[in-house]
Amino acid sequence: MQGLSIDNGWLAQARWLVSPNQDARPPNAAVDTLVVHGITLPPGRFGRGQVDALFTNTLDISRDPFYREIAHLRVSAHLLIERTGAITQYVGFDARAWHAGKSAFDGRTRVNDFAVGIELEGTDDCPYTPAQYRTLAGVSAALMDAYPELTRERIVGHSDIAPQRKTDPGPAFDWVLFFDLLERACI
Repeated sequence: MQGLSIDNGWLAQARWLVSPNQDARPPNAAVDTLVVHGITLPPGRFGRGQVDALFTNTLDISRDPFYREIAHLRVSAHLLIERTGAITQYVGFDARAWHAGKSAFDGRTRVNDFAVGIELEGTDDCPYTPAQYRTLAGVSAALMDAYPELTRERIVGHSDIAPQRKTDPGPAFDWVLFFDLLERACI
């Protein structure tokens, strides 16, 4: 997906749904890292719209027993890319979304301070869709254009920054395909 544009920290082509689970980045914290996540709610079920509810603190715990375990969480990502490639933005890129948790990358902790978090609707062991890869490549190219310190080498998985806690986006995520599409999107 090419031709995406970012204006004042917001992706023009996304649906916007603001999450309260955000705050200001520390002073002088440059966006220089992108963290790719995977999520489904309830686990393993696609297209239910429940990520919106989780990221806006409106999760109805009566809808699934799993929700009782996570109802206390106050989390968000900057974007969600659904199986269809549709994009929802919850937090402006210039703000700090609460996606990485306890994490470290490149010798720095508190990855939320300097990273953008993008959730892909998916699981560790279910292949992501072609539409998701195209959209992620287009968004990543737009982010790299808007934030020059963000380079290909600084695009990582959640499992890379929190290896003791997280496994996403998992072995089903095709990094080779993604980076190939990203290279084409950056031309």
